[in-house]
Amino acid sequence: MSSQSLANKTILITGAAHRVGACMAKTLHEQGANIILHYRNSKTAAKQLQNELNDMRSNTAFLVQGDLLNYNQIEKIIQQATEQTGQLDVLINNASSFYATEIGTVTEQHWDDLIGANMKAPFFLSQAAFPYLASQNGCIINIVDIHADRPLKTYPVYSTAKAGLVMITKALACELGPDVRVNAIAPGAILWPEGDMDEATKEKIISRTFLKRKGNPGDIAKTALFLINDATYMSGQILTVDGGRSLNS
Repeated sequence: MSSQSLANKTILITGAAHRVGACMAKTLHEQGANIILHYRNSKTAAKQLQNELNDMRSNTAFLVQGDLLNYNQIEKIIQQATEQTGQLDVLINNASSFYATEIGTVTEQHWDDLIGANMKAPFFLSQAAFPYLASQNGCIINIVDIHADRPLKTYPVYSTAKAGLVMITKALACELGPDVRVNAIAPGAILWPEGDMDEATKEKIISRTFLKRKGNPGDIAKTALFLINDATYMSGQILTVDGGRSLNS
């Protein structure tokens, strides 16, 4: 595949300053894309990544700040992104909140945060971006989770939110076609959660994969590249990238 396979395409990635979002930004930029890096609070990390990308190709990485939990900022994020670049070819809804909410301790704030970040924001971002994406016959990629299908113990709200994003992916594929394709990636063990996770838990998770190893952010980035470049007759699909773990009961 050409190193400029995404030349002249502009991609907005939410939550792009760290982890999988940053890896996707780097990978897609290497393929020639212009990248719009969305962040909420991680200004320093986002600016550092922007500088790194612009050092490789000048004026090809842009920043947009916004709180995805604030409905009034959603359209402004899309507007600011398109004002800087003049077009939008791909929206990657990557930003996410992830933490346990054991039954008996769940608050309305937990609900609003997890549903808002993982389900509400991607829907309204997609709606706001649709006219720009349609003009380019572009696509949307939602980052979901294997636990959208099989809930993760003590994470009922998060699992519910990601299940909702799976349905949003399918519903928007129906609503936005034929002009815009909408697909999703469901990662498994790619990066360990931020915070403490003991080695025994990590080994247990890896043991349940068929490939007996953890994945890495590059696996998700390459899947996103496939969905943008090559999956031109795919829409409404969920690509699972988990080493076979979701098939292992």
